[in-house]
Amino acid sequence: MAASPYITDVTDASFDSEVITRSRQAPVLVDFWAAWCGPCQSLMPLLAKLAEEYQGRFFLAKVNSDEQQTLATRFGVRSLPTVKLFKNGAEIAEFVGAQPERTIRALLDQHIARPSDTLLQSALDQEAAGQTDTALAQLRAIHASDPANDRVTIHLGRLLLEQGLVEEGENILTGISAAAQSDPGLAQLLARLEFVRMAANAPPLPILEQTIVAHPTDMQARLWLGARYLLTGYYEPALEQWLAIVRADRKFGNDIGRRALLSAFALLGGKGELVHKYRNLLAIAIN
Repeated sequence: MAASPYITDVTDASFDSEVITRSRQAPVLVDFWAAWCGPCQSLMPLLAKLAEEYQGRFFLAKVNSDEQQTLATRFGVRSLPTVKLFKNGAEIAEFVGAQPERTIRALLDQHIARPSDTLLQSALDQEAAGQTDTALAQLRAIHASDPANDRVTIHLGRLLLEQGLVEEGENILTGISAAAQSDPGLAQLLARLEFVRMAANAPPLPILEQTIVAHPTDMQARLWLGARYLLTGYYEPALEQWLAIVRADRKFGNDIGRRALLSAFALLGGKGELVHKYRNLLAIAIN
C-alpha cells in the first residue's frame, strides 16, 4: 500500500499538504486507525483496493492514531476506525467503524467527479442561457448514459417538474440513491414536487384569487392558491395563504396548512429572512 501513488501515510507535519491542499484537486479519504484495532485491519485493505480502482479520483491518507494523537484530537476522533472525507479543503463526511464496500462506494460516488459531470455543466450552461429544450435533451441523454450520477438525476428531475412533465420527473427521481437522500437540493426538489401535485387540479390563479375575495373561508381555494403562488415564485403570498389556513382551521386537510408551510421552508432552503419571519408567525399561530 505504501508504494501506491494514491495512498500515503500522514503525520501531523504533513496533514495540511497531503490532505487539506490535495483535497482541492481531488477528494481525500482519511483513515484514522491503530495496530491493535481489529476492525481497522479489515477496513484498510478495502480502502486500499478502492483507492487503486478509482485511479486518483480520490486519495487515501492513513493516520496512525497512536502515533499521531495530535491529529486524532484535532479532528475529534473518539473511536476507531474513523474515516473522514475531505474536499476543497474541508471535511464533508465521515463514518465510524468498518463499513461494507457498497456503503463506502456510495459515499465516494456522491462526492467524486464523474465524466458525466462535465456534460452536466454544459447542460446547465444551456439552461442558464435560456436554451431550456436543448438543456432538457442533453440531461436526458446524460442520464441515459450514466443513470447512477445522482447530480444528473436531481437536475433532470428538477427541470422536468419545472416544464410540467410531472410523471416523467417523478419516475426519474425514483432512481436517486440512498446516499443522496441528504442532499439539500433533493429536499427542495421533493418539496417542489409536493406543490406541483397540490396544484395539479387547481383552477387558474386569477379564478382562485377571485374565489378568496368572495369566499375568504374557502380553505381548499386558499390551499390551491398558495401552491399556484409558490410555483409562480410569489413565495410570501403563498406563505400567507397557508398561514391563514393554520389560523382558521388546524383540522382542515389533517393540518395541511402547517405541513405546506414546513414544505415551503424546505424548498426555500430552510433559512433566510422570509423563512425566519414565517417560522415565528407559525409558532405564534399554533401556540
